[in-house]
Amino acid sequence: MYKENFAIDLDFLKMKSPPLIGIDISSSSVKIVELSKVGRGNQGYRIERYVIESIPYDAMQDGAIVNLQAVGESIHRGWKRMGTRRKNVALALPATDVITKRIIVPAGQHEDDMAFQVENEASQYIPFPLDEVDLDFQVVKTLPDNPEEVEVLIAVSRKEKVEDRVAVALTAGLKAIVVDVEPYAAQAAFEMTLNQLPDNGKDQVIALVDIGATVMKVNVLHNGESVYTRDQPFGGNQLTQEISNQFNLTIEDSEIAKKNGGLPSNYKNDVLQPFCETLAIEVMRAIQFFYTSTQYTEVNYIFIAGGSAVTPGLSEIIASRTHVSTMIVNPFQSMELSSRVIPRQLNLDAPSLLIACGLALRSFDPS
Repeated sequence: MYKENFAIDLDFLKMKSPPLIGIDISSSSVKIVELSKVGRGNQGYRIERYVIESIPYDAMQDGAIVNLQAVGESIHRGWKRMGTRRKNVALALPATDVITKRIIVPAGQHEDDMAFQVENEASQYIPFPLDEVDLDFQVVKTLPDNPEEVEVLIAVSRKEKVEDRVAVALTAGLKAIVVDVEPYAAQAAFEMTLNQLPDNGKDQVIALVDIGATVMKVNVLHNGESVYTRDQPFGGNQLTQEISNQFNLTIEDSEIAKKNGGLPSNYKNDVLQPFCETLAIEVMRAIQFFYTSTQYTEVNYIFIAGGSAVTPGLSEIIASRTHVSTMIVNPFQSMELSSRVIPRQLNLDAPSLLIACGLALRSFDPS
């Protein structure tokens, strides 16, 4: 790792092994997950505890922390409720705050020599002075047609973006050990679910659609590599707003009613069904953009994640619109559950815990 020039000793890409918890900070809540290792292999994990804690409205904006104190207090409340002793945490930056680039360099270099070359290469793609950024890199693979060269993934973010994550952890009384990138964390957790597909999804094109409160994030994967990403400004807040408009409720009450029920009998037909149809059209549009932007002509599976994934009937409507087999993500389906975890509640919450789960996995070396 190249660390000498960085004020903060954090890795974007490489694995760490201290006991830690994963904390995903989204626009409406923080999700905290703690895992333990119970065996060998990628499925030998147990979910010890987790919590979802709401954050004040407007404390986050476009993935950025705008009210550090409020977000820190929410994390601390969630941490206290969860009852863990772990204070080391892994956090993640949104993809919009990170520049990534794949480059080719000679294989077999000493790490310091590779770091020097990576820094020189990175300077061509970064629109900021190098002393204003945190940079990390990881060797991805040896080139099959040229074993003397390797592909290296570079990840770069402005220092203040990383420092905000570190500071919010400190505000909560915790210590940031890892700062990851949200799509990488989500993909790490998502790979835990591939055993439900024939041949573990080998050679299949899989669209991972994370439906958050304000943004729908699409990441298309092929054999473990991301081949396309797209963010679309549509999410669960549209449903909350429509509930508020239709039934004259505050946004806060609408969000509670959306989760807990108790809405008038016309809610399903007049509000929920149109929302699901619109969301399915957004997914279909994203897939069409994928086809026109890449050489791929087919998506074999769609997996939906995020807080809106468990919306009744949504996966069926998406499957009908796109003509693609659609499933709801549950990264914990092959894990053991501790006695603190209620299975039924976890099934409802699991799709929104994808990033937090991936961050919690950073406690373990998958090799």
